[in-house]
Amino acid sequence: MMRRYFCSLVLLVVPSVCSLERCRSVCADDPDSTASARGTIAATETPIKRWNMERLVVPPDFRWLNSESAVRSLLYQGEEYQGQSTEIFAYYASPATLAGQQASADHYPGIVLLHGGGGTAFSEWVEKWARRGYAAIAMDLGGKRPAEPEFDEGTGQIVRRFDNVRAKRTRVEKPGPLDDHQAKFQNVNDDPTDDWQFHAVSAVVRAHSLLRSFPEVDAERTAVTGISWGGYLTCLAASVDSRFKAAVPVYGCGFLYDGESVQRPMIDRLEPRQRAEWIRLHDPSRFLRHCRVPIFFVNGTNDRHYPLKSYVRTYKLVRGAVTLRIEAGMRHSHGHGWAPLEIGRFVDHHLLKKQAMVQLEEPEVNGALVSSKFPADQKPIRAVLQYTNDQGPLVDRKWKSIEATLATGIVSAKLPADATIWCLAVTEEDGAMVTTEVIFRQP
Repeated sequence: MMRRYFCSLVLLVVPSVCSLERCRSVCADDPDSTASARGTIAATETPIKRWNMERLVVPPDFRWLNSESAVRSLLYQGEEYQGQSTEIFAYYASPATLAGQQASADHYPGIVLLHGGGGTAFSEWVEKWARRGYAAIAMDLGGKRPAEPEFDEGTGQIVRRFDNVRAKRTRVEKPGPLDDHQAKFQNVNDDPTDDWQFHAVSAVVRAHSLLRSFPEVDAERTAVTGISWGGYLTCLAASVDSRFKAAVPVYGCGFLYDGESVQRPMIDRLEPRQRAEWIRLHDPSRFLRHCRVPIFFVNGTNDRHYPLKSYVRTYKLVRGAVTLRIEAGMRHSHGHGWAPLEIGRFVDHHLLKKQAMVQLEEPEVNGALVSSKFPADQKPIRAVLQYTNDQGPLVDRKWKSIEATLATGIVSAKLPADATIWCLAVTEEDGAMVTTEVIFRQP
């Protein structure tokens, strides 16, 4: 885990590391400003108050659709939508269900899994975490359900999945809003409780409450992770629901209204008052200063959905512990999003007290040398400087790496004179990589 630093992106506009107050003024608009409160919805002290946590911490009603197989399915109660009750589809699995048990005397840590755009509840993802020793729940965040997997009649194990077959997904009988672009962006009106974001975060918190209520789950050891739009929601949910002990947003971030995000044109098409309200009510930049959950940000250098400048502006808002993994050229998909072994390492550390990954401090730049300190008892085996010397759109820049030098408690590298963006990365024996904050050279 990185030591908490004031600025995770350094713009090198005289001093090289800015103060917390400077970060707030340069990198974040005031979420409670009167200018951003002039939309169609009355301003509140904070958008977080839209969610009634006293009600949402109560486990929702639910019913099993399949309570016998290794990976089980259920419907649980959601928020009312346009005056009608709703239900949310979810998969659930644990080490006990994988073993064919109906009950377990063990108490497993729990994890909530949030899919991204074009996704649904993934039985494969739930099973992966159950095999790691967790009780896992993954819900569909758009009022749909995937086709039921095919199970082996003898073992109850899945032999064929249809999670990725969109044509086989159906609407649940009592759906909330779809998770399409219309629902995500053209959703600012006089009633914020019919917004997709309101329902999606509510669905996450309700799933968390349900998971914590299961007898085989240790309610005080739970985490949340999400991919792409699920990473975006992880930022919101970890800010709203402080019961989580760890959070891992993959790709997702805030400041979608600024920079090079592919989401920005859809926000910019909104009428000015609606645009201000969308930002105030839905952008993670308005939430993460409230996050106290240890958080691990995972992304690539060239992500077009959640570009690097917006990403680093996002993670600097968190006032608690932050860890980073910025991979050069990381691809964007559900499979690539849940693949990094560091996600499990991070969650294991915070929920099971297993070994922490290397804890890099904010880097220092002295002349042509960039360095970062870490605890002397931690022993990474390799280090590199990831950098680009390109200009232009972030998504198109080519990244390179050069070997860095490891010594006891410090990693350092000579910075190429033409580098425009860079970060240090260290790798442990099992392949787990963490990085420093990303630094942009002054134009």
